[in-house]
Amino acid sequence: MDHKLITANRLLVEKLKQESPDNVTPEERLILHTFKHPEFSVEYSFQSHSKDWFVSDIGMKSSTVMKSTEMIAIDCEMVLCEDGTEGLVRVGAVDRNLKVILDKYVKPDKRVVDYRTVITGVTAQDIENATYSVLDIQKELQPFLSNGAILVGHSLNKDMRVLKIDHPKVIDTALVFKFSNARQGRKPSLNDLYKAIFGSEVRKEGVSHDCVQDAAAAMKVALAFIEKRFDTTISPTKEMLEDEKSRLFLHRIPHYVSSEKLSIVLAGEFRSTMFKLEAKSANSQGGYYCAVVVFGSSKEANQAFQNVGGFKETDSSGLPQKLMGLKSSSGLSFNCYIRKMA
Repeated sequence: MDHKLITANRLLVEKLKQESPDNVTPEERLILHTFKHPEFSVEYSFQSHSKDWFVSDIGMKSSTVMKSTEMIAIDCEMVLCEDGTEGLVRVGAVDRNLKVILDKYVKPDKRVVDYRTVITGVTAQDIENATYSVLDIQKELQPFLSNGAILVGHSLNKDMRVLKIDHPKVIDTALVFKFSNARQGRKPSLNDLYKAIFGSEVRKEGVSHDCVQDAAAAMKVALAFIEKRFDTTISPTKEMLEDEKSRLFLHRIPHYVSSEKLSIVLAGEFRSTMFKLEAKSANSQGGYYCAVVVFGSSKEANQAFQNVGGFKETDSSGLPQKLMGLKSSSGLSFNCYIRKMA
């Protein structure tokens, strides 16, 4: 790995941070919003010195290339591997005109224990004949990044980490925008953000993700700001507030507990099967993942929370949560937390 590239890119980030918001393009303003988020330095601190990482050479290029306003949005679908890490299985990318420039299934290099098909829309059969690797995806994206393109995405750091790509010009819509009622550290979902700006959903509740569709949605959100220059703090609708109360959040779920097993155990705890489980990757490593449980109403969510046994406490934001001790029909015992979302 060429450490000169890493150093040059870090210096470019620091240089861009010093730019005045009044003297930059709308695209650069979104980059600045991303850089200045309190969590940026942690979430975008990659182990890019590893030999299998691709580090763009944009920090070594001319000012003309660095000022490029070309944008490409990316999104990835990930599965859970046996060692608790995320495995890349599909990548979608669109350009500024929403033209699809990449849509490929990727063969994971580790054994998959949970395809999260309900969320990812990806099955074992989908990737059975996949021939692309992470390296192949890096090669597909390299020409765009070397020409100064801005990478756009929602929680983009997770996509860049699984793609093993380090590129300094980024717009992360999860860091740029926030809701006026959001507690500290809470980021908006892409679906909620899209709904607040455009009045429609990226996808209906319960419909699995599509990485090309999600990449296009993130691009549309960025373009909406570029074209209209609205406030990055957005007021949620009454419908969105009710939706928030209709969800429960599970975290510190051991990676060896598949989402299917978890759903079965939770049905017993909730005394109901009228919910959908959306598994997500954890923000930190350590063999855990998290999930959102979606109910039909806030009343159903409240009742399910009441039905769950466990030690009741509050999290760092003051929201009620419980530490649950769970056991499957096969005798598997594990602990995880369940928390109200509002």
